[in-house]
Amino acid sequence: MAPGSALIPRLMDLSPGTETLRYCFALPAHPESVAGARELTRARLDAWELGHDSCDAAVLVVSELVTNAVVHTASTRVVCELSRLGRRLRIAVQDQGHQPGGPRLRRTSDDEHGRGLLLVDAMSSAWGSHDAGAACGRIVWAELPYDAELSGTEQPC
Repeated sequence: MAPGSALIPRLMDLSPGTETLRYCFALPAHPESVAGARELTRARLDAWELGHDSCDAAVLVVSELVTNAVVHTASTRVVCELSRLGRRLRIAVQDQGHQPGGPRLRRTSDDEHGRGLLLVDAMSSAWGSHDAGAACGRIVWAELPYDAELSGTEQPC
């Protein structure tokens, strides 16, 4: 793999004039960390001047992916990376252990669980997962369009 992030391989267009921003944080794999992930994401996307609606969508996606990593794995920590390249925002969440087969959409669910990936699917332009390597867990990622604030017409994230 090319040098760079362990979460997101360097497969992005880095042509002249293309700005790439990355932000990474790690939190304990505890239910309380989901709120922390939302706060850290909102603060960073505000600094990157992401539009309010896009920020809300990204915070929701981070919340769902971190929740899944906490609830469905035996991890002690969860790592989240936000990456902005041009007009795309990529969110990647890495856990330390996963169930075989990876995350799956549940089209029907009668209980309070099982709808998170449906939200991720609805909010993102693409999403997926892959193994992070031997004994490193799984990375679940999602991409969203990056809508920057319009000169004073949108509220900050």
